[in-house]
Amino acid sequence: MRTSIPRTRFLAGALAIVEATVASPHAQVLDATRQTFKSTVDLVSIQASVRDARGRSLAGLTAADFEVRDNGQLRPVLSLRADQHSPLSLAFLVDTSGSMAVGPKMEMTRRVFNGVLSELHEVDDEAGLFTFDSLLRERQAFTGDVDKLRRALADFRPFGTTSLYDATASTARRLADRSGARKAIVLLTDGIDTSSNMTAGEVSGLASSIDVPVYVIATVPSIDQRHIVEATARGDRSGAADLRDLAEWTGGRLVFASSFGEATMAAANLVAELRQQYVLAIESAGAREWRRLDVRVTRRAATVKARSGYFGG
Repeated sequence: MRTSIPRTRFLAGALAIVEATVASPHAQVLDATRQTFKSTVDLVSIQASVRDARGRSLAGLTAADFEVRDNGQLRPVLSLRADQHSPLSLAFLVDTSGSMAVGPKMEMTRRVFNGVLSELHEVDDEAGLFTFDSLLRERQAFTGDVDKLRRALADFRPFGTTSLYDATASTARRLADRSGARKAIVLLTDGIDTSSNMTAGEVSGLASSIDVPVYVIATVPSIDQRHIVEATARGDRSGAADLRDLAEWTGGRLVFASSFGEATMAAANLVAELRQQYVLAIESAGAREWRRLDVRVTRRAATVKARSGYFGG
């Protein structure tokens, strides 16, 4: 079964999203979310990654194998898509702030970026490239032309502060309207946010509400990884702990890459996971409120990664 998010942490994050949308310039969060669901009338789509006890992708599941609870209420799965040839829509979000100039971070970022591009199908898949420091910049609009995408990240000099969460929220909104059956943000960063207005919890709620999983590939040295894991185990808050929440609440994943080998492996595994995802649909609740989702499968020892909720109505 999927590891559950502590209720107090979840509610705090959800309430923070609502407050931010009402009292700040981020009021378009709820509007963008509701516009997304108007296109599907009453349906909520859910991208779900399912793994067995050994961590391998679990194939061959049917709608009857899934249990989806909406605010605790069991909902029937109205449709299930499980083919590996459905189009992907990816938004690459690359940290080009000053901290990325330390060591080989930028070069490993390029390694992951080019590795993911090599796994795309130019006929069906598409990707867009966005970079950020204190501001978000579109470097390449969504396209299936891999060569254009590669050239778009050819030469950057890291500089400035890091508005990681704000950039992620803006990118999620842009990706929401893309046509790919499977969508994801690929966030390439060292995980250090210094100037965002939004928090990880607010961004997690936005991204999961419009079914955009965030895959975070953190290019940090091995020694920093150990400290982060130890701090998370103690319950300490850290930038990487927030990134882990951002990834897991949206149904994505946080991966560390401290070597070129790990960067290459992360790129290949990311695309493979997306292609093996199930895409489910349930009926949306009519109430205009945040709705908690819990997705499970009936197979023993199987784990599911999926969005944590959506906005009804």
